[in-house]
Amino acid sequence: MNILIIGTGYVGATTAMVFAESGWQVTGLDVDARKIEQLKQGRLHFHEPGLEALIDKHVRSGRLLFTTDKESAIAGHDVIFICVGTPSRPDGSADLRYIQQVAEDIGCSMNGYKLVVTKSTVPVGTQEQVTTWIRAAQRQPHPFDVASNPEFLREGKAVEDALHPDRIVIGTDSAKAKEQLLTLYQSFQCPRIVTTSRTAELIKYASNAFLATKISYMNELAKLCDVVNVNVNEVAQGMGLDPRIGPSFLQAGLGYGGSCFPKDVSELVMTAKEQEVHLRILEQVMEVNATQYAYLLDKARTRLGDFANKNIAILGLAFKPDTDDIREAPALRMIHDLLLEQANVKLFDPVATLPAQPSYEAVTVCSLAEEALHDADAVILCTEWTAFGQLDWTNLKSLLRQLNFFDGRNMMDAQVMRGLGFYYRGIGNEH
Repeated sequence: MNILIIGTGYVGATTAMVFAESGWQVTGLDVDARKIEQLKQGRLHFHEPGLEALIDKHVRSGRLLFTTDKESAIAGHDVIFICVGTPSRPDGSADLRYIQQVAEDIGCSMNGYKLVVTKSTVPVGTQEQVTTWIRAAQRQPHPFDVASNPEFLREGKAVEDALHPDRIVIGTDSAKAKEQLLTLYQSFQCPRIVTTSRTAELIKYASNAFLATKISYMNELAKLCDVVNVNVNEVAQGMGLDPRIGPSFLQAGLGYGGSCFPKDVSELVMTAKEQEVHLRILEQVMEVNATQYAYLLDKARTRLGDFANKNIAILGLAFKPDTDDIREAPALRMIHDLLLEQANVKLFDPVATLPAQPSYEAVTVCSLAEEALHDADAVILCTEWTAFGQLDWTNLKSLLRQLNFFDGRNMMDAQVMRGLGFYYRGIGNEH
């Protein structure tokens, strides 16, 4: 089977790589000619450790091709994966305009049986909509199936997750589609769940919403830990040893961000409201996450008195390490509030960059951490890049005007930092 991947962003590029690595012939299709030209040269247009080398490997071997010619690409492939974005609308619901456009393109260019697989994260019931859109756009009636095959990739760990998935979920009521998808994934050693398309779609949202709930739960608990003189990291360690809970996503900090958790939780809440169901726990998860950054900012404000004319060094912009993704990054909210309060903000991130917007023109973007730290009244760590833990704080502290360190990821050793003379505050580790 030859595979067509429509959309060459984070999900599409990774999906194309993993099928090529599994031995299939793969073509990536995108309307963005600039991205396609880069990919044809084996270069990635976003940061994801290890992915570019594998893309380049399969481009060189000829197993992975890229094109902007949608009519020929759709006509020439029998298995088509939809991997385009589903951003949030202002009300929190998923915007399916790109899914609909792709479905209509497939219908227009269809020349025989096609298996269309939605890998994009989509609301419950989207498979039926895709079927309707394709059928309405057909110039001639051709048979096709639409299946759901959600992705479970972590940014920064996408290669590992794609090559060694913990499960594969297939949603379809077609025996033919089921057989083809199981064949595509035959080399993977992990559980395979074959269910209805609606169930597959909900599994994706439910998974991300549950992980987001763990994060917000620990962030709420961290506030209590600060008051009762308990270290939240030790609490998390003790909790995580229970196999029913597990250690993942129990780290208190500034909250979650990125392209998945914020929009997926929001969309699940909106889907429920449309059915007149209130997911009250998830509504609170969203509220906790939206305000969590302010908890650390309040600690800094209390220490400094106010931020007016204070030099604030922000370490880390990306919502998590090993990615350049700044969507819904807590650091952006932090910077916004600091600028409103007339702070002088310097920023350093090893990979991520600020968007070119007038609201960020006052931020001094530094090429080295040392530049950001120079003459700082306070350091606020927003992303737990490994490089920040490897900095020589014994020597770097001489660059600062005041030794105030606010750790939004509880990355540093509190005792070590205080031993160096820093006024150190994290989240849930006050003692």
